[in-house]
Amino acid sequence: MIAALEGLRVIELGSLIAGPFAGRLFAEFGADVIKIEPPKKGDPLREWRYMYDGKSLWWSLQARNKKSVTIDLKSADGQELVRKLIDEADIVIANFRPGTLEKWNLGYEQLAKRNPKVIMVLVSGFGQSGPYRDKPGFGSIGESMGGIRYITGYPELPPPRVGISIGDSLAALYSVIGALMAVYHRDVRGTKEGQLIDVALYESVFSLMESLLPEYDKFGVVRKRTGAKLPGITPSNTYPCKDGKYIVIGGNGDSIFQRFMHAIDRADIAEDERFRSNSGRSQYADFLDKAINDWTKQVNLDKALTILDEANVPAGPIYSIEDIVKDPQYMERDMIQTYSLTENDTVKIPGIVPRMSKTPGRTNWLGPDLGTHTVETLRNYLNLTEQEIQDLQDKGII
Repeated sequence: MIAALEGLRVIELGSLIAGPFAGRLFAEFGADVIKIEPPKKGDPLREWRYMYDGKSLWWSLQARNKKSVTIDLKSADGQELVRKLIDEADIVIANFRPGTLEKWNLGYEQLAKRNPKVIMVLVSGFGQSGPYRDKPGFGSIGESMGGIRYITGYPELPPPRVGISIGDSLAALYSVIGALMAVYHRDVRGTKEGQLIDVALYESVFSLMESLLPEYDKFGVVRKRTGAKLPGITPSNTYPCKDGKYIVIGGNGDSIFQRFMHAIDRADIAEDERFRSNSGRSQYADFLDKAINDWTKQVNLDKALTILDEANVPAGPIYSIEDIVKDPQYMERDMIQTYSLTENDTVKIPGIVPRMSKTPGRTNWLGPDLGTHTVETLRNYLNLTEQEIQDLQDKGII
C-alpha cells in the first residue's frame, strides 16, 4: 500500500522529545524524514533510559523510519549543507530556543527566500514571541505553567507529574496537525506558499484544559486537585476492590447510572429522583462514591468487571505494561508488535496510531545508528561527489 505521507520530505532539526516525536509521526506514515544530528555524539536521547547493546530502547522507537544524517550546524559549511537539503524539502521541524536558527542563518525568513514553499514548525517552551520567549522551557515547565499539574493529584499532596513527558508529546501532536494544515493550504488550495508554525509547550498543555478558563472568568472558580474523581461529573472515580486492585468506573450518564445502580443491587438509589440527572448526582457525589465503594470492596476486580460489562456500564482496570502486553484487545488490534532489534534478538514495540484502512502507517526500521544515512543522503539528494563527501568528513563537518 502507498503510505499516507509518501512524497513529503521532512528535515528534522533539534533533539530529545517534542520535535523528534513530531518527526516520528511523519516517518510512521511514510514521509521521508531526514534527522540532522551533531557528528560523534548525536541526539542525547540515544543515551536516555534503558540501553540495549549500547542503544537506548527509547531512541529505537522515537527514531523509527528516520534517516540519520550527521552535520555540524555550528559550522558555515554544515549550515550550507542543511540549507541545500531544505531547498528541496516540504517541512522543517526544529525545537531549539528562539533565535538559535537565525544565528545559524537557518531562520524561516532566510529559508523561505530560497524555498517559498517550505513549511517550518518551531517548537519551544514559550513560543517565538512574548516576555518569556528567551527562557529555556522543557515539557515539565510547560505542564506546570499550562495548568495540568495544578489540577493533577490529591489536594493534600504536592502536585505530581504525569508519568510520561505529556507536555512534549502534546506539542508534537499540534506540530504535526499544524504542518498538515499548512500542506493542505499550500497544495490542495494551490497557494504554493509555505508558512511558519509556532508551537509553545505551555500553550499545547493549556489548550487541553477544558472549561478551566471560562469557569474562572464567569464564576471565579479555580479548579483544584481532586484525586481520581471528576468533579461535577458523577459518579466517575477509581474504586478499591476486595483483592486490593482498583477499578475505574464511569457511571455518569443518566441511563448508565440507572443500570449501574441496579447492577450493584441499589435499586433504591436508581429510583431516587435526586439522582435522575448529573447536576443532582453531583450534589451528592460523596454519598454515591461511598455506596459504590461499599460494593466494590466486597468483590474481586474480575467479578466487578464481569457484572458491569453485563450491565453495559463503562469500567476498566488500571493496567501496568505487564497487563497491557497480555491483553487480547491490544493483541487483536496489532498494538503489540515484534520487530528485529539485532540479528539474533527481537523487541516489542507499540503499533502505530491512528489506524487507516487505505494508507496505514508501518515500521520499516528502528532508530538507526548515528550517521547511517549521511553519505547516501549527500550523494543522492545533493549530488556531492565521493571526494566532496570525504573532504567534509576530514573537516569534521559530517
